[in-house]
Order: sequence, then structure tokens, then C-alpha cells
Amino acid sequence: MSKVISIGEALIDFIPQQKGKTLKDVDGFLRVPGGAPLNVIAAVCKLGGRGMLLTKLGVDAFGDKILEDANILGIDTLRVLRTKEANTALAFVSLREDGERDFSFYRNPSADMLLSEDEINKEDFEYGDILHFCSVSLIDAPIKNAHEKAIEYAKANGVGVSFDPHIRLPLWDSEESCREAVLESLPYADIVKISDEELEFITGIKDEEKALKSLFVGDVKAVVYTTGSKGAKFITTNLCVESDTFEVKVEDTTGAGDSFIGSLLYQLSANSIKIEDLNRLDKEKIKELLKFSNGVAALTVSKKGAMAALPTRGEVEDFINKNQNTL
Repeated sequence: MSKVISIGEALIDFIPQQKGKTLKDVDGFLRVPGGAPLNVIAAVCKLGGRGMLLTKLGVDAFGDKILEDANILGIDTLRVLRTKEANTALAFVSLREDGERDFSFYRNPSADMLLSEDEINKEDFEYGDILHFCSVSLIDAPIKNAHEKAIEYAKANGVGVSFDPHIRLPLWDSEESCREAVLESLPYADIVKISDEELEFITGIKDEEKALKSLFVGDVKAVVYTTGSKGAKFITTNLCVESDTFEVKVEDTTGAGDSFIGSLLYQLSANSIKIEDLNRLDKEKIKELLKFSNGVAALTVSKKGAMAALPTRGEVEDFINKNQNTL
């Protein structure tokens, strides 16, 4: 089985113990490892895949916690570095009654931002692997150069590239700088995962169909479009396949999109589906991929946290078998 490599921030999420309160009014928090790149690779490994994390943590208790939980899941942490120059990033979250979130980040700078390009190793990128990244780490810091080097090695070694913009505006100086960073990185991706909440912001186009078509630039071969409770679409230049989601009681939407794309990347690697084969997938295979990923996301949002809520492959298969009629 080929592996999935995820690069970017790994942090501690402080999840509120009560819903429906603003951040300033939350009385207590649950501490859980998080950060989109970590959540994605955790989903891959929890499902039984091979995953490697490229990041940097502080020499502190929070970094210890992240590393401990990552190792329990079987994530390859050989390239998870430690530094005394900055602390591990923190994010405080408040949950609305519907499970949606607001964030406050402590990352100025954080250890992950100090990951540098000379700490990226070419030998880690093997043909058939998939590199995944998000936009949070495309800021003006050493980690941006580390991303560029990782993408360079990926392209040179026949490694597919997956990009989830994963917009977090509080981490940017301006909306425009965030949009520019996303559009600059977009052409290097083979797979783009984007949500309905991000599409117009990134493309500047109101019409959904036109906006999605505009994402096919550079190396982009497939767009995975998630629409929350409405399901998801898998779009290539040849076809568009839709899949409904499963109905569950939403406890916490943290990690929903991460678990979805992590599941999809897991399935590609587990089934030896190469990036160059994406345009040759038939509708039935794509529906199968989307159904499984929707099952993973549904189970994830039914519990608190991200990594702690991730299901195993067996749990997903049982859930889908029991809920076929809800689609």
C-alpha cells in the first residue's frame, strides 16, 4: 500500500464542554489534538492506511500529547520535529447548538510555523504516494517554503498532490492575502477538496457550476466538493458524481471535512488508484468512494473532537450497511 503524507500544522484544540455559548462564556474545555493536516493523516491511519506527518512541535506537554496520540494511531512520526524556539499551537473553540464552530488561535509564532525547507527529505516521497496540504501554513513563515519543497519533491517523484484550502481567516492579515495564497497553490494540486462555504470566496464567482469549473487549472484533475448535510460531489473534466450524506445527530463538526478527505485519500492508496487514473474512474467506483467517505464524516461529527471521533474501517462498513435506506 502506498502512503499518504500530510504536511502542516499540528495543534491542540480546546473543545468546549457546553454548546451554545460564546467563547468568552465557556466554563470548561476538553483538550484534544487537532489541526487539519494531523486530522487528515489520523483518519488515514485509523482506517488502516499508511500515513506520515511532516510538522514541528514545541518541546512542551502539548507537543508530547500530540506525538503520543499520533503514535497510538500508527502515524509515521519520524519527521515530526521538536523545537524550543516556539510553543505548540493552540486553538480554542466554541460550539453553536448545531455543532458549528468559532475559533481563537494562539500561533504567533507556533512551532509548526518554523518547519523549514531543509528539513524536508526527498527520499520520503515515493511513486504512488499522495501529499496532502492546506492553506493555513501558506503564510509568510518558514513552513511555506517547506510546503514548496515538499510539492517540488512530490512532482519530481510521481507523487500525487491533494489540496484542501481549509480557510481560517483569523490566521491571515487580510482576506485577500488568504485568497492569493490559495490561488497560487491551486495549480500544483491534482485533487482539490473545497466546501460550499469556501467556493465563492476563493473563486469570486457566484454561479456554482462556473466556480467549480474555474478550479480546473494547472495540474488539477479532480475537484471534491463538499456541501455539509447535502453530501458531496466528485468532479473531473469528464463527469460529475453526487452522493448524499447520512443523517446523524451532529455533536461537533470539528474534523468533518478532514475526515472526509482523509477517507478518500485512504481509499485511493488502499486500492492502488494512481493520480493519473482519476479521469478513468467510472461512476460506480466514484459513488463507492464518496459513500464510504460520507460514512466516515457522519460518524466523526456524531462525537466530540476530531481525532478521538474518527472511526475504524469496520465501524464505517457496519454503519453504512445499517443505514443504506437513509441515503
